[in-house]
Amino acid sequence: MTTSTSASSHHLSPAFPGRAPWGTANKLRAWQQGAMDAYLQQQPRDFLAVATPGAGKTTFALTLASWLLHHHVVRQVTVVAPTEHLKKQWAEAAARIGIKLDPDYSAGPLSKEYHGVAVTYAGVGVRPMLHRNRVEQRKTLVILDEIHHAGDSRSWGEACQEAFEPATRRLALTGTPFRSDTNPIPFVDYAEDRDGVRRSVADYTYGYGTALGDGVVRPVIFLSYSGNMRWRTKAGDEIEARLGEPMTKDAVSQAWRTALDAHGEWMPAVLGAADRRLTEVRKAIPDAGGLVIASDQDSARAYAKLLREITGHAATLVLSDDGGASQRIEDFRGSEDRWMVAVRMVSEGVDVPRLSVGVYATTISTPLFFSQAVGRFVRSRRRGETASVFLPTIPTLLTWANEMEVERDHVLDKPKKDTEDDPYAEEADLLAEAEREQDEDTGEDDQLPFEALESDAVFDRVMYDGAEFGMQAHPGSEEEQDYLGIPGLLEPDQVQTLLQKRQARQISHSRKRADADADLLEMPADRRPVVTHKELMELRKQLNGLVGAYVHQSGKPHGVIHTELRRVCGGPPSAEATAGQLEQRVAKVREWATRMK
Repeated sequence: MTTSTSASSHHLSPAFPGRAPWGTANKLRAWQQGAMDAYLQQQPRDFLAVATPGAGKTTFALTLASWLLHHHVVRQVTVVAPTEHLKKQWAEAAARIGIKLDPDYSAGPLSKEYHGVAVTYAGVGVRPMLHRNRVEQRKTLVILDEIHHAGDSRSWGEACQEAFEPATRRLALTGTPFRSDTNPIPFVDYAEDRDGVRRSVADYTYGYGTALGDGVVRPVIFLSYSGNMRWRTKAGDEIEARLGEPMTKDAVSQAWRTALDAHGEWMPAVLGAADRRLTEVRKAIPDAGGLVIASDQDSARAYAKLLREITGHAATLVLSDDGGASQRIEDFRGSEDRWMVAVRMVSEGVDVPRLSVGVYATTISTPLFFSQAVGRFVRSRRRGETASVFLPTIPTLLTWANEMEVERDHVLDKPKKDTEDDPYAEEADLLAEAEREQDEDTGEDDQLPFEALESDAVFDRVMYDGAEFGMQAHPGSEEEQDYLGIPGLLEPDQVQTLLQKRQARQISHSRKRADADADLLEMPADRRPVVTHKELMELRKQLNGLVGAYVHQSGKPHGVIHTELRRVCGGPPSAEATAGQLEQRVAKVREWATRMK
């Protein structure tokens, strides 16, 4: 079978529109054209396309569906989506190119006016045989949107396998080709790597890093906020900790939830900063909008109330996955309103291109959810747009933020690791605990009861393109505003240059001030050079290795040595320390070790 695609598209930028696909008036980006070419050359029964959120997976899938229908390879289409809102969004997008999908199908014969149906994974899980019978009756293309959801529970995966095993063609789509567990995903091929670990194999991949270089998605500025948290446990003990410092899983969870408590000072300060950032962005992009992703409905309502107090305008509140919520999202999409607050349903697949500023106000810490959440802000409309996402200083989240461009595959087997003397063991354990949370669950049910008492916010750092900028500063200070006031339209290299200039200015100002007047906490300005996340990790590894060696020499526990280093050298725990602070501690522990010889 010959393809009807344009070979010339391979010589164009992936953001450049190619030829018009079958049945559409729109044109393809070159990555979409490349994926079409790859599919039509192979004509496979199963095809897994991995494309970063915001790159245009829906357009590619519907273009392919149109081609297969036009050439009578299939006679009908079934789209499986994660949520009710998304299945309706698929039906609307399909209708625009002449493919009619019924998003309300439940049972029985399908009206002849439709080319197929749009259903949810949960719906397939309830009645797999209904969909199997439809697939067996007519040649069917099944589009499995965000197919990692087929691994959310064993029953969903088994239902998809049972329902769509007879399908003529299956197209699997995902923006995040990995899950946080080891449930196999139906219709996905796995291959062993050198270590014998089975990983998913994609037929076509278009990652965030490539899309960023092509101008298809926006670069993201992450703004991290720390602060002191105080809470009371169920046993009545009052605990105080600094957000981001190494703690047990339960303490991390409780400190994090204390920060997100709307009655403390952290959330109002961060929402205020995010709104000031949105004001700056709207100078260049008048319709730019913001989104707060909340953990639960009560928090969402409280955040919406705070935003009204901060901005003087009501925020759009999206509480549940129903028809009314879908309409509120659509109304917000077409308006110029400033803020939307939602619990979960805008975290994946929902297309609101004007979203430019986000607040990650949820305790979900899986890489899957984080990637999908950030994906809501990266859809590019014109050159120079930059997304801004506000985060609590949680080491896991900072890791995901610094690894936005890393492409991951779904891993079926856990690789064996030698954890003896592993300086990352504690961090890895925390990561493993976070990843064990179910992607469809906030994890609140598993957390220990506690009472949030007090919180404050401190501007911590800016992360951009793998580098970190800035020093800690109080909310509302000139130092913080330096970073919130970055123009909304800049080329990526201009963002980098401007961040470096802002940091240099901040260092210069702090050197001129008396220590008592400096708007900094624990972080002398000349100890915060621009370094990459990888370099910071290497410095932490070096420090932990030296401390481990000094343990044997001094007979003191690791924790005692780290505490003494902080007392002598100053600064926060290692997880939050700057490169200069880490280097100073490395020098100090070497000095101690030399004296003991």
